Amino acid sequence: MKILVIQMKMIGDVLTSSILFEALRKKYPEAELHYLIYPHTRPVIENNPFIDKVIEYAPENGKNPVKFIEFLNFIRRESYSEIIDIYSKISSGIIASYSGASRRLGFHKNYTRPFYTQTFIYKENPDSRAGLAIENRMQVLKGLDQDFPLALRPKIYISSEEKEVYRNKLQNKGINLNQPIVMCGVMGSSDIKSYPENYMATLLDMLVQKVPNAQILFNYLPSQTSRAKNIYALCNSETQSRIFLNIYENSLKGFILNAANCDLYLGNEGGAANIMKALEKRTFSIHSPIIKKNYWAIYEDDVKHASIHLEDFEPTLFENLPARLSKRRNAELYQKLKPELIKLKLDEFLKNLEI
Repeated sequence: MKILVIQMKMIGDVLTSSILFEALRKKYPEAELHYLIYPHTRPVIENNPFIDKVIEYAPENGKNPVKFIEFLNFIRRESYSEIIDIYSKISSGIIASYSGASRRLGFHKNYTRPFYTQTFIYKENPDSRAGLAIENRMQVLKGLDQDFPLALRPKIYISSEEKEVYRNKLQNKGINLNQPIVMCGVMGSSDIKSYPENYMATLLDMLVQKVPNAQILFNYLPSQTSRAKNIYALCNSETQSRIFLNIYENSLKGFILNAANCDLYLGNEGGAANIMKALEKRTFSIHSPIIKKNYWAIYEDDVKHASIHLEDFEPTLFENLPARLSKRRNAELYQKLKPELIKLKLDEFLKNLEI
């Protein structure tokens, strides 16, 4: 048995889909398990003991017919018996179909249905606290056998030696490891997934008021540096004194190792929040109005993991909205999610911060 799992796209997607390998390894201990991902997402699945081989697919390959055909031929030569295509887009569907695998599993979409031998409908409501992002992925395994668990938790595997190196780096830059360290996702992966800058600054002021000895690290993309600095400038002076702008890793691996030494995540929902959960750190996330909360609210219990969505406060605003909000409509809704709405839940969450 030789299985390829396909999960292109974002960091959080790749990390979340990695749960399939733990399930597959336990069910089929002798199987050869491969993972097809974008190169930049590799650090979240490095050292995963359930993955035998990682295959990197550069996005530009799909735009070059010659390179794409070369890649298809490479996949065919691997002679997979099963393909599990979690991405389930046209590009990945072509890869699955061309592979020659006798079983090809994916999600049901009219335009990709012919690529697979069996498809699955996305669930609309979760059956557990795992959330839809987890449960939808796990249900695809039923195409192999009915006896798979409903859910598993994503994990990131790092060595104690790697973590210690970054602990020392943090100490050398002024961090007190005996006081709470907060990773703040001040920006999302895009503007449409980023809480307004002035609101984020207010949340940070609230955090420091509640946890005066908090030491705050910022997470953002290198292209978002000026906006991250603007959020810093919008914070009051006391909060600014608790922010360590000099501590920043522009690589995903560096961020993971910094995050491994933090106690808490506060900020935009996305890959950074998912990484913190996989590292078993506490998280408080803010969902973009464009994202359905029950999809990415993974393993939330309002104690270790909590999140906020405007729909929690004003559900009528989301009645009869189109499935895909425009950027303008999303921004309008974001403005309604004022920090004052979040404060009560954030205060309750921070009460349980034990360092």
